[in-house]
Amino acid sequence: MDSLVAEINKSLGGNDDFFQTNQNLGEVQVVLMGFKSLMDVEKTIQMLKEKVSRLPLNQVGENLQDQNDGIKGILEGKMILSIEGSVISVDAVPKTLTRSIESSTNENIVQGPLNSFNEDIDTSIGMIRKQVVSKDLYVKSYAVGTGPKRALSVVYRQDQADKEFAGSVIRQIETNLDTSLHTVQDVSKVLGLSTRSLISPFNTTESPQEVYRNLEKGKIVLFLDRTPFALVLPGHFQDLFFLENDRNFSSPIMVSIRLLRMIGTLLALVLPGLYVALVAVNPEMLRIELALSVAQSREGVPYPAFVEVIIILLILELILEASIRLPKSIGPTITMVGGIILGQAAVEARLVSNLLIIIVAATTIANSTIIGFQNSISIRIFKYLILILSSIFGVFGVLAGLFLVCSYFAGISTFGMPYLNLKGDGKSG
Repeated sequence: MDSLVAEINKSLGGNDDFFQTNQNLGEVQVVLMGFKSLMDVEKTIQMLKEKVSRLPLNQVGENLQDQNDGIKGILEGKMILSIEGSVISVDAVPKTLTRSIESSTNENIVQGPLNSFNEDIDTSIGMIRKQVVSKDLYVKSYAVGTGPKRALSVVYRQDQADKEFAGSVIRQIETNLDTSLHTVQDVSKVLGLSTRSLISPFNTTESPQEVYRNLEKGKIVLFLDRTPFALVLPGHFQDLFFLENDRNFSSPIMVSIRLLRMIGTLLALVLPGLYVALVAVNPEMLRIELALSVAQSREGVPYPAFVEVIIILLILELILEASIRLPKSIGPTITMVGGIILGQAAVEARLVSNLLIIIVAATTIANSTIIGFQNSISIRIFKYLILILSSIFGVFGVLAGLFLVCSYFAGISTFGMPYLNLKGDGKSG
């Protein structure tokens, strides 16, 4: 066993946070090894002394026969004990390396539970266990990846989920256990799903309440270790507008809020394209008073309406991206001031019209009503398709763009579950 300890020391001893020390436990001297960055060494030794007072030393942990098992145990935060004739792996007292349960940072809850998932996968699953007190809640965990493994857990209700759908997901994961797993794109690859789709196959959420409702609908939830949100499979069109938190309001208010989101999505898609269509291609569709007002607002603007819109939209995209990347202490101030100064300067320099600033501001606000950051980005991309078609075909191009977007939605399916499933559940049909 001395050779086994020597091999472990040779593999990990070059790390400054690795320790190897002698310690008396009862009447026996043992060698302790591990990473002090992953465990509370003093508390772990105290725990060992308490165990030794009740049990024989060779029964306080798991006997190891292989060097790789010892290295794996240390990397997982365990303490290795070397005693005459045996090497034992013992669960250590871990250091607190994860956040406590906090309110959501990316999903604002107006009226409802304020807790959210964190990076520890066991904590996140425990929060679901607290929500779903049922023997039908099924959790299956896998170690996925090449080299260092990453935990991936599948959670669903056996009494609600479609058995064929759940079986397909589990079989796909078990087939690709050797696939590298670090990001959500990697999860798509493990599941055999395309990573090039503009619409994500998952609906991501930080809220346990949203996961609870999706489990009730028969959907499958995936948790990736060190990722503070859940991946709900499959994603549906309704996910752009419907939140479980809406049910904390009365029915008329809930319907009004969801209708407002639908209107916001439609406006975010068509407003820029409709502006170009009515200004540059089909101005005859405007009332004469409105047409004269639009023409006056564009007086002196040197660019065609399409170029004008593209310039201001790209500037806005840069501002939105900067607001995400800048520190939170200065981000909102810089982007707000930058947007106001750039917008006013562009109008005064006659690079864009006053009306376009209003159109773009309304489009941005409407886009913000869509649920989910990735869904919001997808709608922003589809907006450019409609804009290009409207610059060529006018109002007909706007309608053609909407038709193409709807056709794209209709062609999406995940494990046979259509994206436009009107039920919004995890069951086929």
